[in-house]
Amino acid sequence: MNKYIFLLASVFLFVSCGETSNTNTITVKDINELNSAISNAGPGDEIVMTNGEWKDVNIKFVGYGNEESPITLRAETAGEVKITGSSDLKLGGEHLIVNGLHFTNGASPSQAVIDFGISQDTVANHTKVINSVITDFNKAQRNMTDLWVRFRGRHNELDHCYIAGKSNRGPTVRIDLAGKNSIKNYHKITNNYFGPRPPKGGPSAETIQLGNSFTSMAPSHTLVANNFFDHCNGEVEIISSKTNFNEFRNNVFYKSEGSLVTRHGNYCIVDGNVFIGDDNSDQIGGIRLIGTGHWVTNNYFYNLNGQTFRSPLAVMNGIPKSPLNRYLQVTDVVVANNSWVNCVSPWQFGVGSNIDQKDILPKSEIRSATPIRTIVANNLIYNETNDKQPIVRHDSIDGILFKSNIINNQGGIFNAVDGLIQEDVSMTVAKGNILMPEQPLSDFELYHGFEFDQIKTDLFGNSRADKNMVGAVVDKPTGKTDMMNTSLYGPDWFNKDSSKNTTSKSHTAATTKELTTALESAINGDTIILSAERYEINNPLKINKKLSILGASTNSKKTIVYNGPKETPAFEMHPKGELSLQNVHLNGQKEQYAFASLKENMSSLYNLNVVDCIISDFDYVLKAYKYSFSEYITFESSSVLNCTNGLELSEEVEDKGEYNAENIVINNCTFDSVARNVIDYYRGGYDESTVGGNLVVTNSTFTHCGPTADSGLLLNTYGIINVNLTNNEFIDNPVKLVARLWGAKNNSAKDNVIKNSGELIVQENLPMKLMY
Repeated sequence: MNKYIFLLASVFLFVSCGETSNTNTITVKDINELNSAISNAGPGDEIVMTNGEWKDVNIKFVGYGNEESPITLRAETAGEVKITGSSDLKLGGEHLIVNGLHFTNGASPSQAVIDFGISQDTVANHTKVINSVITDFNKAQRNMTDLWVRFRGRHNELDHCYIAGKSNRGPTVRIDLAGKNSIKNYHKITNNYFGPRPPKGGPSAETIQLGNSFTSMAPSHTLVANNFFDHCNGEVEIISSKTNFNEFRNNVFYKSEGSLVTRHGNYCIVDGNVFIGDDNSDQIGGIRLIGTGHWVTNNYFYNLNGQTFRSPLAVMNGIPKSPLNRYLQVTDVVVANNSWVNCVSPWQFGVGSNIDQKDILPKSEIRSATPIRTIVANNLIYNETNDKQPIVRHDSIDGILFKSNIINNQGGIFNAVDGLIQEDVSMTVAKGNILMPEQPLSDFELYHGFEFDQIKTDLFGNSRADKNMVGAVVDKPTGKTDMMNTSLYGPDWFNKDSSKNTTSKSHTAATTKELTTALESAINGDTIILSAERYEINNPLKINKKLSILGASTNSKKTIVYNGPKETPAFEMHPKGELSLQNVHLNGQKEQYAFASLKENMSSLYNLNVVDCIISDFDYVLKAYKYSFSEYITFESSSVLNCTNGLELSEEVEDKGEYNAENIVINNCTFDSVARNVIDYYRGGYDESTVGGNLVVTNSTFTHCGPTADSGLLLNTYGIINVNLTNNEFIDNPVKLVARLWGAKNNSAKDNVIKNSGELIVQENLPMKLMY
């Protein structure tokens, strides 16, 4: 018997050794060798791509490894394999690993840069993409849609990757659930660094989207955990959960202008996340809740100023009998053991209530279903200065039960609710930027609701069994790494701050040739100083990097005369172009443009800052072509004189919620004899969650403008959400209307002087074309 067991063991050992000896490391140097290696790979094999640029490669990595012996595709040296040009990676099969690739300076020719699927039937399962990077991989125009990572199949992972800079339409990462082979998927998105995503100007720019409206009732069970979201400003939803049973744990949202949103689907767990705001932004939000059965626990919100859809906690109204793509009523939700520190109006209920618009919207769009069977308990609000309105009621809150919540509002009086008790709580630093009560508050009786015993730990993983209290933190962490330590996220080989490491310098230009030469040789962040009195330019000056052009003397402006062809700009704004023009007189010949975007292929945004300048005798001061986008356009202490058109940003006419600029600021400026389109800034389409664009016009004078303005309108701001017209003078402008403001949105006008210039009116509800 013992001999038989020994013999059997020997056979197993021989077979095992034989399998191990069949594994290979295959080094490949081009796409043909790579395709051959993939077609012949078996369990345990490792395919190594040699260092260098791999341009215009379409990789289909299909293989069938197993749990013990996956098939690996990796870079020879992590980060040294650059995948560029028209390239993508599609995955199919079982137990695959992709490691150390860098996608850059290109764009996918397909629907995704990395796709966990080849077709509807051939998808990847138990497959990982790790230690990899995607940057500068945008399609040519922002209206072109793609994803940078598309999940299909089941049990796939994106781990320790860095992904940043997506500017075209489409979520950065999306979980697709179409097809039975992609539901109940248990995907994991963990330990990644999602770097800055610029605002897109309209919808469909989430950083992560889990499902869509039409699969929103399907179970996903996706885990999004331990990720860092840095300035993810694409749109109002940083994460959009549109399926059931997803979990969002221990993520950091750092100065990201949006929110984590349970947009469709139900039964999400939102636990242990940190939301960090910025005093300079009122667009940074926290968590927005729609739907049924969510648990929101142990989250920490700091210094958030966002309002309504971007408020620190936004509990929405739903639509009765809502279709899948609209808003389900909030029911059976628990918000417990969270902390809001120095947040403005942190709790907002009935967000999105629009009963006052019932006369212009169909019944199917009216959000009148207030939250019901919802518990808000054991939470902490702390303000260093008193908040006049910590709770905002956009509609009835009768369906919400408040229990055992504490607020220290520094004695400030506000419209309170039962279950929110004012206490003199002092705070101390628990870890990094995170505060906790200095004293244990042991005498305060907590609410013990159904399954509240399942909230076993706090934000740091400390047990609540012996030392429980209100808020996200019950004790200082022991041995837990600081969540704000960015080295924990993404690949360790990639420098997340590489764009900030260049040293800028100054160039002096005494002639037109020296100016054009300096523009070509300058690097990002450089300054060009104009020392001559006059420059004659015959072709557009291309701005494709961050540059400052300054007149050398503040006593007199340097003159740039543009003699270029008709309908061309003196300054041509390219993707990633940022121009700061100061102390310059820019003069045209009435047929050209002062500034304009490219007509096409604006793959990324541009920015423009004009300070202490004169812009005169142009057809257009600014021509923003269709699909172009700017985050900031600023005119400060400048004059616009004798131009046919002013700032024209109204090319997005499909009424799909798109617009051409996020922020336009005009301060202390003069507009004189601008015939039409003085400021033409347009956003069409009923997209109620859009919170842009933003127009601020202050301390400025408008005279003799608008004689040929369309509809007799001087400033067109139709559909723009935030408009502020303050302390301006409108004198002798032959128009019917100075402006038509949108009263239902954040449009305001005060302290303006209007003489012989028509009216400034407020229309409460603008008729808008439905997008859905």
